[in-house]
Amino acid sequence: MQMNDQTPRILLVAVNAKYIHSNPAVYSLSAYAASLGFVAETAEFTINQPEDEVLACIYRAAPDIVCFSVYIWNRIYTERLIRSLKKVLPGTEIWAGGPEVSFHSEEVLKEMPEITGIMRGEGEKTFAGLCRVWTKTGEGYENIPGITYRYGSREIRSNPDQPCMNMDDIPFLYAGRSFDSSRIYYYESSRGCPYRCTYCLSSVDKTVRTRSLEKVFAELSVFLSHKVSQVKFVDRTFNLDAERTMEIWRFIKENDNGITGFHFEISGERLSEKEISLLSKMRPGQIRLEIGIQSTNPDTLSAIERNGDTGRLFENCRRILKPGNIRLHLDLIAGLPHEDLDSFRRSFNEVYALKPSELQLGFLKVLKGTPMEEKTEEYGLAFKGLPPYEVLSTSVLSYGDILLLKDVEEMTEVYYNSGQFIHSLKMLEKCFPDGFAMYEALAAFCRTKKLTGISHSRIRRYEILLDFYAETVQEGDREKFAKALLLDLYARENLKNRPGFAPEYGISKEEERAFYEREAEEHRFLPDYTENAQTLKRLTHLESVPGGIVLFDYRNRNPVTGNAREIYLEKTLALYKYR
Repeated sequence: MQMNDQTPRILLVAVNAKYIHSNPAVYSLSAYAASLGFVAETAEFTINQPEDEVLACIYRAAPDIVCFSVYIWNRIYTERLIRSLKKVLPGTEIWAGGPEVSFHSEEVLKEMPEITGIMRGEGEKTFAGLCRVWTKTGEGYENIPGITYRYGSREIRSNPDQPCMNMDDIPFLYAGRSFDSSRIYYYESSRGCPYRCTYCLSSVDKTVRTRSLEKVFAELSVFLSHKVSQVKFVDRTFNLDAERTMEIWRFIKENDNGITGFHFEISGERLSEKEISLLSKMRPGQIRLEIGIQSTNPDTLSAIERNGDTGRLFENCRRILKPGNIRLHLDLIAGLPHEDLDSFRRSFNEVYALKPSELQLGFLKVLKGTPMEEKTEEYGLAFKGLPPYEVLSTSVLSYGDILLLKDVEEMTEVYYNSGQFIHSLKMLEKCFPDGFAMYEALAAFCRTKKLTGISHSRIRRYEILLDFYAETVQEGDREKFAKALLLDLYARENLKNRPGFAPEYGISKEEERAFYEREAEEHRFLPDYTENAQTLKRLTHLESVPGGIVLFDYRNRNPVTGNAREIYLEKTLALYKYR
């Protein structure tokens, strides 16, 4: 359908959490509408942009209809935006869709008179039906499944749900779009989830549907040909079908471009021997896996209807991590039924002992439309009344406990998940009975020293950890710990200036010059460098350690950790022999 003076201008708006994110919902609705001849433009913003700036952009686009994609991270922002937009464009019709408005749609319309209607659930066919009404090529709203809308001046009506779609009927989201290497591109090869996790909206849609492998391979080839940095599969449990999983992972492995990485959310206990074997052969950094463990308390797992085999799950996690080529992200959720502070401490320590690439300590969000919302009284849940509806306390977990866990979460995020303190944490862990106790003590130290709530510089975070060690660990070797911190620091960055806490360099200028001059001739440790001695020195770093030297190679970083390659040299061989 060609736009003309009578064709309404339709704008699909997404407000993302970060610039690197993209919104597959508005892309999919636009692509599906385009396949039927309708034109719907898309506009993406972030919650970090001033509202006035976003409002001005939408106003200048002069849309006749604006449709907002609403989630827990943008609901409050979007509601304010909608209220302002209706004042400056009173003749513009406003619709909304997404999980934050779908499950209590009639309430939303009562609270937001600015909104004409809500698209509930799966949106492509619903949006296309609306396009027919807006372009006067179809009948009224009463014939469109999946919407809640205003009928007349006072009445609100909800039509029956939209039937589930065939995934192959949905066009490729990014067809005809340009690609930005700095952004994450979301991809959907299946919809629905067979599991019944009571806190999750995916438990509402149990009808699992998949996109044909022919289409999946063709569309993944587009990402690979454009060399995008990361593709994140949004399938709720990617590995439900082992053979299908193998086919897609084989395709990714065989068509690797050396750049593009893929993220999958999987069920850890479902992994087969073949799948784990194939994963072990992937290029380092090519695959990132996310597994929601949530808790190791059997009563908690039963209450949230996650009755899996924890032993098998843990063993599979160890096997995934062993080759060192996969980035593994594990999740825990605080505030679940029957999980008090001691129980969560055990869950944390058991998962931390696996040494995943990242351990996310999240907090229960009591989402509208989930079975958990219906059991608020049963579990004594107190939670915030506004998005993200995060738990404040439960019948077995006080608000004070939650605050303690928030502190542990922050310390885990800064010092463990950053991957910047590998050497120093390994040394520090030996001084505490378990990981939770270590982060709890570190959090208490930071609170006592009034270091919380401050955005510290990178160097300052190292200094804080050194101060914590010196004050907390009795009979500790401060100089040895400072050396571990220094190794961590140089693993990430070739510093121009040596930090104040660093021990003496320990390598003379003559020894350093002799090493690099010989290395420029022989390329014994840096075979892929062709530069002269002076340039080699600038591109790498030598640091003395007990019994030898560490050579940091910044050109060859570990794709999983991001750290420079560390080459341990015997001092007599590496330096003195070169005189």
